Amino acid sequence: MSKASLVARFEQIFGRPPALVTRAPGRIEFIGNHTDYNGGTVLGASIDRGVAVAVAPRADGARNFHSTYTGKTVTLPAAGEPAKQTGEASWANYPLGVLAALPHFGLRAPEGFDYLADSDLPTGAGLSSSAAIELASALAFLGLTGQAPDRETVVKVGKHAENHFVGVPCGILDQGVSGFGEAGRLVFIDCAGPRFATVPMPAGASFWIFNTHTKHALVDGLYAARHRECMAAAAALGVGLLVEVSPEALRAAEAKVEPTAFKRARHVVEEIARVDACVKALEAGDLGAVGALLTASHRSSQHLFQNSTPELDFLVDTLAAAPGVFGARLTGGGFGGAVMALAGPGFGAAGAEAVAAAYAAKFGARPDVLPMGVGPGASVL
Repeated sequence: MSKASLVARFEQIFGRPPALVTRAPGRIEFIGNHTDYNGGTVLGASIDRGVAVAVAPRADGARNFHSTYTGKTVTLPAAGEPAKQTGEASWANYPLGVLAALPHFGLRAPEGFDYLADSDLPTGAGLSSSAAIELASALAFLGLTGQAPDRETVVKVGKHAENHFVGVPCGILDQGVSGFGEAGRLVFIDCAGPRFATVPMPAGASFWIFNTHTKHALVDGLYAARHRECMAAAAALGVGLLVEVSPEALRAAEAKVEPTAFKRARHVVEEIARVDACVKALEAGDLGAVGALLTASHRSSQHLFQNSTPELDFLVDTLAAAPGVFGARLTGGGFGGAVMALAGPGFGAAGAEAVAAAYAAKFGARPDVLPMGVGPGASVL
């Protein structure tokens, strides 16, 4: 939905124009799988799809949340702590989490307002619509109250909302990439800082997302289990987070760590090294080396972290063999979801269709094929 159509929709629902419109992009996890909550480094890309939010203040203290996802309005009072929603209204937990987070950073939450959210992000594709709505909401609420904290604070507000209100123990990757994204550049995050920087994306490269629409039934529990296994490995190694361990030191201390936890730790420690190698390859414009690192990242996820699936593995195998593709890997938390391919001019719609057809022949369903551009980060429109 364009800005003009969002404004028109807001006027249709609430009978007046919005005071401001904000937008935040989804993200691709380029490389750095499950490194963020282990204090490591990660590379991501803000994409040219996202979530837009329109808001206007109200004098009566009511907070009206409307989403084009549901077509319904959730009305809540401004007084008291925001209450977590369930069922069809649970999408509102993302902006509510932002409202609950603002005071933790010395910021004021607006009182009454009308709020409309719209998205052109596909659901379930691992592109972090949650971070996008958090960042767009934060900018909208800060704009209503005339506050302008630095971008790092806005990113931390979004992460706090996800961790403490929504209840997902994510690191800062998603919000950081959505907040610090730039067109034509990847976002590098040193999560221990956190420290944010950007790295140029070489000309001629493109992203393709293949969304399988598959999801492991126990995905939330599996994510939490991997988190626990990483923390157990760090404790056995005598460090606070796995970022403090080099690949060489980890190999030397293998006997100290339970075998499953060791495999998880090996993935994380070696993945951090791959991120750093990828930054160097990008700066040198060596897309062949970048692609090899991406595919190696997936093999580590597949065999060591074990957060891949047969569907994701098939896509990576097929894409890695396709002409014009530099490399491919699962993107996001894993256990289903999507694969990202980094390709050159030699891979286009026909090549993507061949991959999708091969997947459909094997699994009986087509993946969504989504070409992605690298777009700007969260902003007030």
